[in-house]
Amino acid sequence: MFTGFSEKTGAFLWDLAFNNERPWFLAHKQEFEDFVNTPFKALAQDTYERMGERMPEFEGAVHVSRIYRDARRLFGRGPYKDHLWFTVADGRLKHEGPGFWFELGPSDYSYGMGYYDASPARMEVYRRNIDANPARFRRLIEAVSRHGWVLGGEAYKRPKATHGDAMFDAWYNLRWVSVHKSFDLGGDAYTDALPGVVADAWRELLPLYQFLLEICLS
Repeated sequence: MFTGFSEKTGAFLWDLAFNNERPWFLAHKQEFEDFVNTPFKALAQDTYERMGERMPEFEGAVHVSRIYRDARRLFGRGPYKDHLWFTVADGRLKHEGPGFWFELGPSDYSYGMGYYDASPARMEVYRRNIDANPARFRRLIEAVSRHGWVLGGEAYKRPKATHGDAMFDAWYNLRWVSVHKSFDLGGDAYTDALPGVVADAWRELLPLYQFLLEICLS
């Protein structure tokens, strides 16, 4: 059960960022287990369970990242990550599709939902679905904005189309889509309330998630 992170959580991740080498990590591995790994895995599981309570129609599976970087992709960096994340995505999706995520860093945490690594063909379907019912899509993105979610994603250098509405066009002309909220490490993160807070926030995104899921399952 998740009971909260602590100041020692951020302190360990800061120390790891500046001492990213195997001997240091092995000497401090128990701190990693106590202050980072154990509560983080508990958060992932508890948040997933809260999702089931709040969104019984959601079909998903949770995946927790490992602290170890892929040795083939270090590119001069140390062997350990100083940020951890977990994702929750529809169990029917294999390699591509929308998913919810939570990320923990040395000084902050964030969560959101995104459709990353979307193929050009899928994003073409995304735009066709928007064009088929622009009123529905406008309601979706207005609700997301009203709840304070920040739009992410990479925009095309040359817009695919313009509709005379800056917010609508920002969503329309993306290579991939994401929304997020970010917070300083502390507050809810230091309490057992965090799984419920994240699950409630993700529930706000469910209509948009379902819109993106339709693209993958069509």
